[in-house]
Amino acid sequence: MILEETHQHPKQQVSDSDLRYLSPIKIETKVEKKYCYFEKRNIKYIDYKDAPFLIKFLNAQGKILPRRITGTLQKNQNKLNAAIKRCRQIGLLPFVTDDLR
Repeated sequence: MILEETHQHPKQQVSDSDLRYLSPIKIETKVEKKYCYFEKRNIKYIDYKDAPFLIKFLNAQGKILPRRITGTLQKNQNKLNAAIKRCRQIGLLPFVTDDLR
């Protein structure tokens, strides 16, 4: 009993700065609205022979960027995919590369 009473520490006061939160603090960031590149510029036909234009929609490895990244509409993404695949078939774009850009 005597040992327990002598080794007790006084209660430490906890301040707001010492509190740690389990969830991160939400910071509001400005989110840019995505838009369809082809609708904005009123492009009806995507030319498969225009390789420098199609490179914009490929990543560094030569993979086609998805809609959630580019913001294109589904019908335009399908046209874009077909154009890129045709361009690869005739040899204007590589199928796979280490550094396209």
